[in-house]
Amino acid sequence: MTGTVIFDPLIPWPVLTVVAVITLAGIVLALWRGLSGWALRGLAALVILAALSGPVYQIEDRAPLTDIVLMIEDESASQRLSDRTEQTVQTADALAAEIETRDNTELRRISVGDGEGDEGTLVMAALNAALAEEPRARIAGILVISDGIVHDAVQAPELPAPMHLLQTGRLADWDRRLVVRNAPAFAIIGEPVTLTLRVEDSGAAPAGAVSAPLEISVDGNVPEHFTIPIGVDVELPITLPHGGRNVIQFSVPQAEGELTDRNNTALIQMNGVRDRLRVLLVSGEPHPGGRTWRNLLKSDSSVDLVHFTILRPPEKQDGVPVDELSLIAFPTRELFLEKINDFDLIIFDRYKRRGILPAIYLDNVTNYINDGGAVLVAAGPDFATADSIFRSPLGPMLPAQPTARVIEERYVPMVTDLGQRHPVTTDLGDAEQWGAWLRQVDVRHRSGEMLMTGVEERPLLVLDRVGEGRVALIASDHAWLWSRGFEGGGPQLELLRRLAHWMMKEPELEEEALWAEANGQSMRIIRQTLADEVGPVTVTRPNGETLEVTLDEVSPGRFEARYFGPEIGLYRLEEGAHSAVIGLGPAAPREFERTIATDEVLRPVLTSLRGGTIRVEDGLPAIRNVRAGRPAAGRGWIGLTPRNAYETRDVTQAGLLPPWLVLLLAGGFLLGGWLREGRH
Repeated sequence: MTGTVIFDPLIPWPVLTVVAVITLAGIVLALWRGLSGWALRGLAALVILAALSGPVYQIEDRAPLTDIVLMIEDESASQRLSDRTEQTVQTADALAAEIETRDNTELRRISVGDGEGDEGTLVMAALNAALAEEPRARIAGILVISDGIVHDAVQAPELPAPMHLLQTGRLADWDRRLVVRNAPAFAIIGEPVTLTLRVEDSGAAPAGAVSAPLEISVDGNVPEHFTIPIGVDVELPITLPHGGRNVIQFSVPQAEGELTDRNNTALIQMNGVRDRLRVLLVSGEPHPGGRTWRNLLKSDSSVDLVHFTILRPPEKQDGVPVDELSLIAFPTRELFLEKINDFDLIIFDRYKRRGILPAIYLDNVTNYINDGGAVLVAAGPDFATADSIFRSPLGPMLPAQPTARVIEERYVPMVTDLGQRHPVTTDLGDAEQWGAWLRQVDVRHRSGEMLMTGVEERPLLVLDRVGEGRVALIASDHAWLWSRGFEGGGPQLELLRRLAHWMMKEPELEEEALWAEANGQSMRIIRQTLADEVGPVTVTRPNGETLEVTLDEVSPGRFEARYFGPEIGLYRLEEGAHSAVIGLGPAAPREFERTIATDEVLRPVLTSLRGGTIRVEDGLPAIRNVRAGRPAAGRGWIGLTPRNAYETRDVTQAGLLPPWLVLLLAGGFLLGGWLREGRH
């Protein structure tokens, strides 16, 4: 119990002050005038003033509270290197046992793991949360058992007591790290992009190491081997082999004695894009559909279009030689013999044999297809005649054969069951709201995939793969009616855009494909197929373990599944003859950017209240009591600040001047003063 005197005035303090000043002035005046009873009257006034100030004797029943010590144990990924886990556990247990022997002291143990995603070690976030749950007036000290690699030190709170770092790790630790300094998200296919790499040694690295081997693998293929200097930025040109996502893995073999190889590998995922898509459009004659093709291709800024139209057929008997039919000399030989392989797509729009393109040119087009080129034929009425392009060297490449019949009647194009699963024609909208077409060339399906039908379910859109290339046939020249809004129009631009990009082998339009989309440590596995079902996908983890993941059909021809990858690194996916690779996690995990134990990051926080750092390998420190503001750490010891906090259980108050005593004293002094003045 403790007792103190407090004041609870009966009138406000300003009023009481004024009364006291007036009283003091009266006493001084009486003294100056030499009145004989001034002293006794002054004492009476003082008694009254004291009574008005309300002196109370307060007695508190206090119970002492224990001091609280916060111990933060770092269990992040960098703490699992070497023997740091054992160091942490042994140090934490030994300190806990010593603190338990101290009087009036409690211990709070707080574990800190890896932050979400790639946030790193969030010691300060854990400390803030702990301080919010405990009275700051009871915190006697904060102990952090860690390698010192903290990623939120800038969020350090104002500390109520000294903080100390019990630093794990060893002075002999060293590590080698691979750093990719620049990694663009996109690169042009076939053109080199320069990446800057650096191999760094940190800590007590062995002397004499000046170079390190480097392995580079694209999409999980056999790696190429190089040797690069250590500690020097190296510019390395990389050429992407294909469009879409390219997964590039750089790795440096683990050296003897280094802490970990987790930072010896970097995964870079770059999208390969084409610089310019080169399209050759050959129109057999002017017609409304030609403008549709031209508008579609010219609207894309990434397309280089070469377009020529045969304005005057050679059968027109006007005596003009065939080689003079164009306004300017058109370089047909250069286009179809010398430069043909420079084009990504060739479109024959209502073209028929007129002798303008010799057979050798069309022979070269067939070779172009077999070597990986793409040809699209938009058939008009001439496709059913003897001058049809089908009756040229290009005929064997086409997936459908004309029957010599042209159907002139209204019909609405329909997507086949197979087309509902094909990326080119899936999700094109409600076919019941599509406008009609008015002409169709009757053809007989020979090969490939029939995606759309017309009159009486006759083939309208057929795709095929020939050799290394692709061929498509549209058995009508009335697609332009949709673009004009005839009877409500239809998805003409979207259909032709998808068709053109499928011809140019865009990865997202492949009908048989397996790929994955990463989001942090999880991936969405996607299998696109024309089949009704697919088998499980075999996932190979970075450590070589495999497991099977079952896919569910989410839309016609599209199967998906979610998978969480427990490790950072390269994952391989296989389903039947299809395979893919994907990298999960950051290119360079933040937790392994720095692996050598240090107190540099936490030093500003430690020194704010004169805390310190003790290396665990040097032994367990002694614990002392220190006063606030004094040095809290030294060689082999750390200090805690006793807080002497208490809890008040009961409070009693007793007035020092009860009314009867005030009346007796004041009246006595006044009577004494009156009697003394009466004698004079």
